[in-house]
Amino acid sequence: MTAQPTTDQEPELPEPPPYRDRLNQPRRALVGAAELLVAAAMVWLAFWLWSKAPITITQAFPDGRPPFVSHRYFGHWMSLSLLSGTVAAVLVVDAVRQFLLAARVRPRGKGRRRR
Repeated sequence: MTAQPTTDQEPELPEPPPYRDRLNQPRRALVGAAELLVAAAMVWLAFWLWSKAPITITQAFPDGRPPFVSHRYFGHWMSLSLLSGTVAAVLVVDAVRQFLLAARVRPRGKGRRRR
């Protein structure tokens, strides 16, 4: 075991960098508004893609029976529609986050305690 020399002085710590609100910036409201516009376009795209999914096939019979009506659904249009709606939902959630970060700018003083 080796003896460590003792000193009465504490080591100097570097000063912390000045406090900056990097997350809370008012320009984030513009990003949130742009995301809401893109989300609205994605919802429109979802409805448009969903309307392309089904087609109706009608077959008439010559002997007087009622016509046979069949519906065919294309899965790729439906899946693209669901994907578009999901992307729109994620964009809306992120737009809400952007608006909250833009609005929650709180100055902190040196004498103020955190609760």
